[in-house]
Amino acid sequence: MTLRKNITTILFAALAACMLTACFSDDTTNGDRPLCEITIDEASVKTVYNIYKNETLTITPVCSQTNGNLPLTYTWEVGQEVYSHEPQLTFVGKELGSWQCRLIVENEDGKTFFPFKLNVNSPYEEGITILSCDPQGKPMLSFMQEPEDGQKAEFYDYDCFAINNPDEHMASYPADIVQSGGSLIIACQGAGTASDVPTIYYLNEKTMVTENIVTVKEFPDFKPTILGIPSMDASGVAYPILCENGNTYEFSTTEGAIVKPTKLKYTYAQNMIVRDNGTGNNYELLLWDNEIGGLLQIYNGYGPYYCSKTYHLTREKCNGTENYFDGRTLCKMVLVRMTDEQAKTNDPQALVIAKTATGLVQKVVVNTSFWKYNFDTAETVLADNGGVKMANINTCPVSETTPAIANMTYYSMLYADGNKVMRWNYTTSQLMNKADVLQTVGSDNAIITGFEISPDHERTYVAFYEPSQQGKNGSLWIIDTDKGTILEKHDNIAYRPVRMIYKKK
Repeated sequence: MTLRKNITTILFAALAACMLTACFSDDTTNGDRPLCEITIDEASVKTVYNIYKNETLTITPVCSQTNGNLPLTYTWEVGQEVYSHEPQLTFVGKELGSWQCRLIVENEDGKTFFPFKLNVNSPYEEGITILSCDPQGKPMLSFMQEPEDGQKAEFYDYDCFAINNPDEHMASYPADIVQSGGSLIIACQGAGTASDVPTIYYLNEKTMVTENIVTVKEFPDFKPTILGIPSMDASGVAYPILCENGNTYEFSTTEGAIVKPTKLKYTYAQNMIVRDNGTGNNYELLLWDNEIGGLLQIYNGYGPYYCSKTYHLTREKCNGTENYFDGRTLCKMVLVRMTDEQAKTNDPQALVIAKTATGLVQKVVVNTSFWKYNFDTAETVLADNGGVKMANINTCPVSETTPAIANMTYYSMLYADGNKVMRWNYTTSQLMNKADVLQTVGSDNAIITGFEISPDHERTYVAFYEPSQQGKNGSLWIIDTDKGTILEKHDNIAYRPVRMIYKKK
């Protein structure tokens, strides 16, 4: 390209840039009045705006004119379409996305432009999600975004389901919520009427907008309590849903179909462990068979296999000494939570607490896979990590429905006793009746309903409610997992918490 062409190109680009910024002309008859040019104060309008979905953005531009004060008109363009002619922009982020925007301010002499970008982001990327209900079964979905550095975490002061699904009404008596395959899956029992039936909801995990609804009318005893669905579902696999009476049904997440069970045909404790690595092809489900008193496992869709020193023991052979838990009843089982670093070098584990017929309360830590290959002996052995040990005598302070959470960082299990957070060091000789009171929450009448833990295990989330209060009587306190110090209090942000999860990105 010649020098003349280069100069011509540069001059044309500069001229075009000037025309984009402002365009004024003197159309007066004699040209005897100076042009009244408009300037937009750059401090009053940003070049980039970031807001959350459902958040309202307000922009109030400050404009000045040279050589007079002529009437001004305003045009706000969003995504190359006219959005408003008001002097002040009021924009509600109804959809996720990014838009190129422009403010145009005009008078009779000309116009000026101010381009900017508007991003509507998900307010539900990562954080605590609480499913709650009032005494009449009315549900509520609450969310607290994981705060950025230096910011304070707060719950949104609205029902996330209601505000994002104005034409839908969630069924009564919500029971469980899981994050799986880009969705939040919620199970509700319904009120038992023709218009309020058991229902499964799929919500987009970033928008909380309903993507699918499955109603269940054909099975009278279908009252879901626990969803046995891993964090990444797989096509063609049916997952168990545990019901109030201990029976199960199978649920295909990809087809949205619920059928009678082909694997879990008996009755089971109201206690289930779901462990997976987030890929959809490596997961274990652990349940307790009430009828034979045994711990079973389904892994990657195979099974059930029962906990035993015999590899892949089936139910038909799970009797006597073949049953690892022969003669015991379940008190409680919990997944031992691991950080990402711990998960790189440790096998997933479950803490199981059971009671013998003679009143001994015992504990054992088993791998969720049950068995592992011993290279020294060239055989597959039960991974029970030292075997059964004493946990207490005569009474067990926890049951299958007691809120509890265990972690590998401090080798402790936290469990609820009314408004008390109890800490039991399960890898030591400490008996459960000697567990420490780590912290108390709320009033003396408060009842803890759930626990969650931060990915780094430093913070434990404690959900509870005040039975004597009306309306939003549910709260969340955050405590230091090791010291028990109260870090944050979020009072009256929900109804009675039914289930709480830490939603990940």
